[in-house]
Amino acid sequence: MKLRSLVSLRWVYRAWYYFRTGYGTYLTFILGYVSTLITVYYLAIKNMPDLLSIFPHFGPFAILATLVGVPTAVAIGWVHLKRSGLFSTEIDIGLEANPYLYKLQPGRMREVDTPTTLVQLRLLRKLAETNGLLTDSERSQIEELEKKWSTLLEGGYVGSPRRTVNF
Repeated sequence: MKLRSLVSLRWVYRAWYYFRTGYGTYLTFILGYVSTLITVYYLAIKNMPDLLSIFPHFGPFAILATLVGVPTAVAIGWVHLKRSGLFSTEIDIGLEANPYLYKLQPGRMREVDTPTTLVQLRLLRKLAETNGLLTDSERSQIEELEKKWSTLLEGGYVGSPRRTVNF
C-alpha cells in the first residue's frame, strides 16, 4: 500500500510541475501581455486626447507596442543572461538544490558510465602498481576516488548536499 501511495504521490508531483510550467510560462504570459495592452490602451490612451489622436484604434497600438516591446524584452533578457550576475545566481541556487550533483542520475550514468569509470580506474591502478609508477599519495587518492565511485553506485551521496532526497 505504501509503494502504491508513493507512486500516486509522484504522479501528483509531476502533474503539479507540468501545471506550473504550462500555466506560469505560457498561459499567464499570453494573458498578462494581452491584459497589459488592453489596460494601457483603454485606461491610459483613451483618457489622453493627444495619444488618442495618434492611436484612435486598439489594433495599431497593439502592433506598435509589440514591435517596440518584443525587441526591448529580448534586450532585457539578453542583459539578464549575459551581462548581469542575476542569472548566474539563479543557476547557483538551482545547483545547490539539485540532488543529482551529489548522487548518480538513474539510467546510463548509473548503469554504464560510472561502472566503466570504476573499472578503468581499478585497471589503471593495477597497471601503475605493476610498473611501480604510483607514489603513496597517488595510491591514496585513487583509493579515495574508488570509495566515492562505489558509494555513488550503491546509491549514496558524495560531497555535502544541503539536503538529501530519497528517490
